[in-house]
Amino acid sequence: MPAPSFPTRLSRKVRGYAGKVGRLTRSLSPAHVHPDDGWATSHLTPAERRVYLGMDPRDREHACRVARHLLRDHPRSAPELVAAALLHDCGKSIRPYRVAERVLVGLVPNRLARVVPLGPLAVRAYHPELGAELLARVGARPRVARLVARHHHAGGDPDAALLHHYDDLE
Repeated sequence: MPAPSFPTRLSRKVRGYAGKVGRLTRSLSPAHVHPDDGWATSHLTPAERRVYLGMDPRDREHACRVARHLLRDHPRSAPELVAAALLHDCGKSIRPYRVAERVLVGLVPNRLARVVPLGPLAVRAYHPELGAELLARVGARPRVARLVARHHHAGGDPDAALLHHYDDLE
């Protein structure tokens, strides 16, 4: 498959940043979010459920939107992919963000966060790996943990690429 054209790549980036601005606006206060926890937990094992419920409500709401958009376009998605969509940001739960940190961290591109991995930026940069480790420790399905680990860098995994795509849009 040929590489996407520059206008296509630019359009994706613009949509991705527009989604981030919307998510950032909603993330200023947990009182403004309403994750559909009942729906979400019905897609998770008991161990995964505990991890999901330990996430910040803002991240849970984002995860529900990612999973619903994925299922809208791919209704026959594997259960592990749906669970990974719901848990893809669970690595951020190891260190709660203050409001100012959440805003600043949300504005920093992931590549830059990996170059300057300090405090909240380190969590931002390495949350896929941290989430995968957390899921493995609690006994989550191995495929779910692998997809969470790869959700920013798919590495040729079509399911991880789908997860990245829907996360980026949201």
